[in-house]
Amino acid sequence: MAEQVNVQDAKTRLSELLARVERGEEFTIARAGRPVARLIAIVEPPRRELGFLKLGPVPDSVFFDPLPDDELELWEGGGL
Repeated sequence: MAEQVNVQDAKTRLSELLARVERGEEFTIARAGRPVARLIAIVEPPRRELGFLKLGPVPDSVFFDPLPDDELELWEGGGL
């Protein structure tokens, strides 16, 4: 369960509380004994690289040359 701290204590000890949050602790900030906020770490997902884009430059001919007739026929729904 998260430790509860009052607003004044949180203001006074914010740097310390943030360091503890970075280590995995959680805090509830309360005003007059009533919880109003939670102080928790933000967990960002690891960055992922798209492996299929590591091909290097792709020549324009790959995109702009006409398709061979047999492949064009498959794209147009023929030959199924």
